[in-house]
Amino acid sequence: MGIIQFIADRIYDINPIFLNLKSRLFRLIESSKNNSNISIAAANAITILNIARVSLSHQNWDNINISHAILDYAFLEGTTFKQAILDSVSFYKACLRNTNFTKASVNQVNFGEYGYLKSGSVMVFSVQFSPDGNRIASGKLIQSLEGHSNYVYSVHFSPDGNRIVSGSNDKTIRLWDASSGKLIQSLEGHSDIVWSVQFSPDGNRIVSGSDDKTIRLWNASSGKLIQSLEGHSGAVKSVQFSPDGNRIVSGSYDNTIKLWDASSGKLIQSLEGHSDTVWSVQFSPDGNRIVSGSNDNIIRLWDVLSGKLIQSLKGHSNRITSVQFSPDGNKIVSGSFDNTIKLWDASSGKLIQSLEGHSDYVLSVQFSPDGSRI
Repeated sequence: MGIIQFIADRIYDINPIFLNLKSRLFRLIESSKNNSNISIAAANAITILNIARVSLSHQNWDNINISHAILDYAFLEGTTFKQAILDSVSFYKACLRNTNFTKASVNQVNFGEYGYLKSGSVMVFSVQFSPDGNRIASGKLIQSLEGHSNYVYSVHFSPDGNRIVSGSNDKTIRLWDASSGKLIQSLEGHSDIVWSVQFSPDGNRIVSGSDDKTIRLWNASSGKLIQSLEGHSGAVKSVQFSPDGNRIVSGSYDNTIKLWDASSGKLIQSLEGHSDTVWSVQFSPDGNRIVSGSNDNIIRLWDVLSGKLIQSLKGHSNRITSVQFSPDGNKIVSGSFDNTIKLWDASSGKLIQSLEGHSDYVLSVQFSPDGSRI
């Protein structure tokens, strides 16, 4: 396994010696269809690809021979294994939606499919773990919270996990009881789409960003507007409180990131460097850095105190819709219109791995509270 892990780590290495490594491993798997002597190499090849978190979905692998391969946590949605030899293969917590095993040899196979969450026939714009990590808020899961008259673009649990706030295309913000699913109140004041909403760390305030170019602060108990923050010249796509609740960061269609004083509402500074819409912004857990994702396909890391750019993370081939720090601040996860999720080292800026499995845009990504799941 040490050797397999070593090779898996080379999948994303830019050194010319490892050029086309991924495609060579795929060819080994294909070769096992007609040559049983290649079965061990094929099993190792598919294990390496899986450990490197390469998507194995929608493959035509009829008749392959990969006995003893390790496909735990693999993305195998829509892959066909008809008449394949899969003896002693481990599929523990693999995604096997629409996987075809017709007439495959599955002696001593270890199955254990990982769950996937189906929300219906519409796009899911936003997802978030509850503070205890046991629930997920999206559009529809444990229960459906109905009241908005149009798309819901943003959802966020309160710090105690008892409430959910949502922002919508219908220009309203709604506050829900997370246990009963009942609407607590509707916060109205924005004159256009509400793209982003979030509770303050103490749960007493809500911040929202809108197509009307404003950021609004609300009292989470009374629902009353506290103040309106104006300064962006384009729609506000993303807003977030700092960990101590004293500042707010916002990203906008005007290509800028702005830092605000959460008490006075005054603009502290504007961070400029992106060449297109800033879709997503977030503070690091210690509040010292900001990560941003943009339509320019680049993730940028900023120093909060100086406002200076620390580094740029390049690897996505399309617009970046969602970025987030891990709970320990050591990693960054990103989602993109290139259909991938990427994991980055927050110190070096290096790509750790690419998670492939979605067949369309990734609009929202988030770490679980313990950092073990995305």
